[in-house]
Amino acid sequence: MKTKHWIVFITLGIIWSSSFLWIKIAVQEVGPITLVAYRVLFGLLFGLIVVFFQRPQWPRTFKEWFPVLLLGIVNVAIPFFLISWGEQAIDSAVAAILDSTVPLFTIVIAHFLLHDDKMTVQKVLGLLLGFAGVVILMSKDIGQSPSSLLGQGAVVLACAFYAGSTVYARKFTENTPSIFRSVGPLISSTAVMWLGASFIEAPVKIPQLPITWIALLWLGILGSGLAFIMNYYLIHEIGPTRTTMVTYIFPLGGVILGVLFLHEQLTWQLLTGAGFIIISLVVANWIPKTT
Repeated sequence: MKTKHWIVFITLGIIWSSSFLWIKIAVQEVGPITLVAYRVLFGLLFGLIVVFFQRPQWPRTFKEWFPVLLLGIVNVAIPFFLISWGEQAIDSAVAAILDSTVPLFTIVIAHFLLHDDKMTVQKVLGLLLGFAGVVILMSKDIGQSPSSLLGQGAVVLACAFYAGSTVYARKFTENTPSIFRSVGPLISSTAVMWLGASFIEAPVKIPQLPITWIALLWLGILGSGLAFIMNYYLIHEIGPTRTTMVTYIFPLGGVILGVLFLHEQLTWQLLTGAGFIIISLVVANWIPKTT
């Protein structure tokens, strides 16, 4: 990857790895559907501000709108809800670790659906090293409580939605203006989640705690608005498989935040797993120079 790609990649990883902590904080006061409804609304407002200044041409046909609106359901509303719901039963660090399985789904889906993102020995080796790091990190915290099984399963299911959606976005939004790859999904996800909150979690709760508002604003403006712009940029620049490897930063960020703010123990699993994850990123993205 080029330097500009690495900058966006690392920034995106930092933003999203911290999101699990903020979700855990917000879900203590509001339900998971309401949480996602606020999150995507704030993300949409941020995106519309960007649209106002860029003044791009809006898509004019249903054929142009359909892929981005569908992504709002399968790449935003459903996985955001599943992760938020899951974090009611599991730690934020555990959710961050589980989210690292996205590339394992993506590499298989992309291999069969895209002509320019095939499996290679280098990619598979990088993914296996990263997965080994994830397993090491998971070994201490995953599966200790039977009551957390559904929460863990919800996060893994969200990862499958992310992977499929990423490949779909690469395949069907190639000619969509970049800003609408970000704003379009937030339009449909905002409509769906506020409708769901109004019926399922009615009456919709207005948060009272300042920390909840900070969490929702962070998740919306940075975790959805800005992050989506960077994510779709990378999908079309470096491909969906390499883009989804940003999730290998999540265990690192998620566990470190847990240690710093939730006073979780710094273990050998953290240090060893982090090492494997960093190596996996280098291996999967390294392109040897030709002479």
